[in-house]
Amino acid sequence: MTRGDLDLHVLEKYGELTIYPTTHGEEECVKHIGDADVVLLNKTEITASILQRVNHVKYIGLFATGYNVIDLDACKKRGICVCNAGGYSTDGVAQTVFGFILNHACRTAEYDAFVKAGGWVRSTTFSPFIYPTIEIAGKTIGLIGYGAIGKKVAVIARAFGMRVLVHTRTPQTDDTVTFVPFDRLLNESDFVSVHCPLTPQTAKIFDTTAFSKMKKGAYFINTSRGGVVVEEDLRTALISGKLSGAGIDVLNTEPMQADCKLLDAPNITITPHVAWASLETRKRLLDIVCNNLEGYLQGKPQNVVV
Repeated sequence: MTRGDLDLHVLEKYGELTIYPTTHGEEECVKHIGDADVVLLNKTEITASILQRVNHVKYIGLFATGYNVIDLDACKKRGICVCNAGGYSTDGVAQTVFGFILNHACRTAEYDAFVKAGGWVRSTTFSPFIYPTIEIAGKTIGLIGYGAIGKKVAVIARAFGMRVLVHTRTPQTDDTVTFVPFDRLLNESDFVSVHCPLTPQTAKIFDTTAFSKMKKGAYFINTSRGGVVVEEDLRTALISGKLSGAGIDVLNTEPMQADCKLLDAPNITITPHVAWASLETRKRLLDIVCNNLEGYLQGKPQNVVV
């Protein structure tokens, strides 16, 4: 949550505060929770087994929108209130999506490396355009999921002159985009960007079958959850040239494992789940977490998951 640029001690006004920078595994998690009544966390997994071993927890507050790390059924059975934080990362994640898109379209990273390796010094050409670039105006972007982040991406895409297709399980009305079935979105999109939560219905939806339905040369972006993608299948689609590239901020296992299938895949940009992590975003997130906790303590919980 903080690189030293954010003061978490504002939480002390709610009670005795203990901060653990990291927590790994069940034993350490149980030890860190101890006899706490309130647990605030981000990526730490809270299982039924852990909850059976801690007796005082009444409230779990998430420094996140996604809550797949929490066993909600176990929390419900024990009467534990779980609240998440939504809307804090909309601008940061949408910005990252277009960071991937523009890097791919303009080949910024490749040209920077070329110049710094002395390529332009050695060049006999005024403008050595050795890497093909494209304009995104007039291209089609397909969005899987249309919550706050998806809507923000759509606004930016239209500003660039892109056509926007959307597939969502929740019926919505928006005349500025075109709602289409999943397969049509894959067939027609030059860029596909994922913005849905990880649920049993969305787990591994991007597999060999899905990638085979995408346009040849399409570009794939995932800033949602790694579990929506079969990483081996994405790797195959990149190697075969079916996809021209991918921009990924999330993986199936985080931190990345040394044997991750995407590590040596061609034409992929991977960032370490930091799309949400701007200072502005983290300040906003801390405010939401504080407001959630304050609401709970006042008997008026908000952003309740269970």
